[in-house]
Amino acid sequence: MEKNYDPKDIEQYWYEKWEKAGYFAPDSTAKGKTYAIAIPPPNVTGSLHMGHAFQDTLMDTLIRYHRMSGDETLWQAGMDHAGIATQMVVERQLAKEGLTRHALGRESFIEKIWQWKNESGGTITGQLRRMGASLDWSRERFTMDEGLSKAVQEVFVRLYEEGLIYRGKRLVNWDPKLHTAISDLEVINEEESGHLWHIRYPVLDHQGDGDGYLVVATTRPETMLGDAAVAVHPDDERYQHLIGKQISLPLVERTIPIIADDYVDRDFGTGCVKITPAHDFNDYEVGMRHELPLINVLTVDATLNDEVPTAYRGLDRFEARKKIISDLETAGLMEKIEPHQLKVPRGDRSGVVIEPYLTDQWYVKVGPLAEPAIKAVETGQIEFVPKNWENTYFAWMRDLQDWCISRQLWWGHRIPAWYDEEGNVYVGRDEQEVRETHSLADSVTLTQDEDVLDTWFSSALWTFSTLGWPEETPEFKKFHPTDVLVTGFDIIFFWVARMIMMTLKFTGDIPFKKVYVHGLVRDNDGQKMSKSKGNVLDPIDLIDGIQLEALVQKRTQGLMQPEKAKQIEKATRRAFPTGIESYGTDALRFTFCALASTGRDIKFDMGRIEGYRNFCNKLWNAARFVLMNSEDFRIADNFSVVAHQSKFIADHWIISQLQQVIQAVRSYFDQFRFDHAAQAIYEFIWNQYCDWYLELTKPILYGDQVSDQQKEVTQSILLTVLDQILRLSHPMMPFITEAIWQSLRTPLKLTEDSIMVAAYPVFDGALVNSAVDSDVQWIKEVIIGIRNIRGEMNISPSKKIKVLLHQGSAEDKKAYEKYKVEIENLAKLESLDWLAETETPPPSAMQLAGSMKVFVPMAGLIDVDAELVRLDKALNKTQQEIDRLEAKLSKASFVDKAPEQLVKKEKEKLSAAKEAKENLLQQRKTIAEIK
Repeated sequence: MEKNYDPKDIEQYWYEKWEKAGYFAPDSTAKGKTYAIAIPPPNVTGSLHMGHAFQDTLMDTLIRYHRMSGDETLWQAGMDHAGIATQMVVERQLAKEGLTRHALGRESFIEKIWQWKNESGGTITGQLRRMGASLDWSRERFTMDEGLSKAVQEVFVRLYEEGLIYRGKRLVNWDPKLHTAISDLEVINEEESGHLWHIRYPVLDHQGDGDGYLVVATTRPETMLGDAAVAVHPDDERYQHLIGKQISLPLVERTIPIIADDYVDRDFGTGCVKITPAHDFNDYEVGMRHELPLINVLTVDATLNDEVPTAYRGLDRFEARKKIISDLETAGLMEKIEPHQLKVPRGDRSGVVIEPYLTDQWYVKVGPLAEPAIKAVETGQIEFVPKNWENTYFAWMRDLQDWCISRQLWWGHRIPAWYDEEGNVYVGRDEQEVRETHSLADSVTLTQDEDVLDTWFSSALWTFSTLGWPEETPEFKKFHPTDVLVTGFDIIFFWVARMIMMTLKFTGDIPFKKVYVHGLVRDNDGQKMSKSKGNVLDPIDLIDGIQLEALVQKRTQGLMQPEKAKQIEKATRRAFPTGIESYGTDALRFTFCALASTGRDIKFDMGRIEGYRNFCNKLWNAARFVLMNSEDFRIADNFSVVAHQSKFIADHWIISQLQQVIQAVRSYFDQFRFDHAAQAIYEFIWNQYCDWYLELTKPILYGDQVSDQQKEVTQSILLTVLDQILRLSHPMMPFITEAIWQSLRTPLKLTEDSIMVAAYPVFDGALVNSAVDSDVQWIKEVIIGIRNIRGEMNISPSKKIKVLLHQGSAEDKKAYEKYKVEIENLAKLESLDWLAETETPPPSAMQLAGSMKVFVPMAGLIDVDAELVRLDKALNKTQQEIDRLEAKLSKASFVDKAPEQLVKKEKEKLSAAKEAKENLLQQRKTIAEIK
């Protein structure tokens, strides 16, 4: 082993070795069960972000754990064709050449996309390799592969033939820039500053009190030209007498009715709501209930069409808004304009405001598919982890709308539907089948539908299409259903629910047995990571490190709001004054596992990854210590027998502790509690093995009075426990564990070529020894008490000191007599004595070990006067810090205006300073009493 741990020296080397050896593919000789996970397919245009890295770490941890446990594992690799994103990438490339897709034509454009995909579409697979992801790359699938395309086509045709797919005119999320419908998941709703315009709608045949008009408030005045009614609540006494009357639509020579509907919130605004069924999803439902006309006033470009008065035709929607507002003011019909914060829907790809738009699309009738999908979760066939996410699933599944599956793109699975010249539609697997099925002569001209399917349609078939369906392949029979889906809560409906519906429909079985739902990775302040906020962390930058200037450039380039660049640069320089250090993959992976709690939000704290890099260093140095002290080692025969014969209590204790951590970690993995598993591993390696056991073994390894047999047994245990530690940690930290484990193969006569295919540790209850655990705990408490006194009294760890034990129980006295010599050696004592109950200890520093008192007589150990001077200086400095913090926190200008996180940190500093002061005062009191 190299002296220092350097991730760069081992990570790429070992990944290439693993992949070349074929370890990622299922092992047909494995004696356990089958275990399969299908990766949520990343977009072909994508690069690894923190969400990917987090999610893929958890999946790889499960796969490596089950592989080592003897299961035949398959982690199915694959990518999504990402219809909109990919088309945009290639269109931007064409624009640089002065070309458009329309100029190229559909076939040539698609050829360009395939060319781009083959040359540049694999960025994320390389990054997944950097993360150590042990996917079976030999089986990698792509949603536009021939096999998957066949599955998509088959599903569409069968659903259509059963009447579960239809074509209809309904409202969709329309992107005016991309000219396509998009899903809700592709719409970003963020709060923006806008206005609420209060417009007067004259009431016809007005009689009685009032001004003769209703005031309607809207955030989108341009859509009023498509109003079909004004609605009031049926129980609103203010407007009861107006229900059923007609009202004049301002600026338009049209009258519309006043209707009553429970949809109206009486307490919002004036209690009057304009109903525009063709341009609002809620209004559409109201319009259906009241049989109102659907008046579309927009074109695909979001300009106003010929349904509106001549003055507004051809205007962009926002230009039309300005003119409409001006004309209303001129006509005296604008009551008032108020500032208003509102959620504005924008396309996540285009950045433009999305319009609810009435258009012909293809839909899946989801009602009949939902019932068995709900039942599968109700009956426990599919289990959500944590279980509370089942409620989210049920809420969505019991309130479903039909699924719009068509997109107005060229890149994707083209809808297998053909039209004749009269507009009749025919669905089939190809044109030839359509002609044969419907007896259409060659002279009948057929034109295929121009639209493609939503990418969620093909990904809904992911677990079975990747395994070869509709063919009955051996892989499908063996690995389907898969064991677990690892996913974020934000796509339970968009993907999880649709996979369950489609898989049950077409395979008669569930797609997975469990759905592990994790939270979303956010920054240290709990904010969503986004380029616009400038708080994105690139996992590769955390692995390799990045200089400050490069990080600033990365965060400020290509912003949709360039005006934020200076603010983002300032925040970046403040957060990372020297850039980001290199932490390596294992530290990042262990951080992700340690953060994988059951909450909705996962705050990524840079302090944690720094701590876990130190953990990697600790493990590396511990391994070097063990190997350096085992150079002349020959493993004893019948190790388990010899280990039981060891006369050294720490040997038995570490074996007992190891079994307990094995049991705990296995249980945590089975429960998907990665955070608890990581904590158990960390605690055992750092505290039990490194800080205690290695220290406890030094008298055995270096002692002159120790027999060769005892030394060999202890060496055996040191090495064997290290081997088990590495196996235990490998699923989370694959690279460092492999590199160290290779150094153990010779001394331990290990036969496997890689830790990847070595057996995962198995719990052996016979090796748990509660009596030994209790005894060592007693030894540790005594030694900790002595260490604390050394630290508080500023006594060198190497200085031999006298220690007295006093007022303990009968069990304490027995332990003292049994382990007196061990404690004297381990704690570097001049002597350890038991003070009789009636004796009074000399002036001493004292710590408790349970109920027993541990005394260290101070006479001759320290210069009392000098120590009092040192403590007074420390007290003065601490008091100054307390005064500074209290003054700062007493200022309302700081507490009220500073970020909440900063105020919290200052309060924590104050609390720590006060605690430090109390400790210093206690030390001063003890030393003053000695004087």
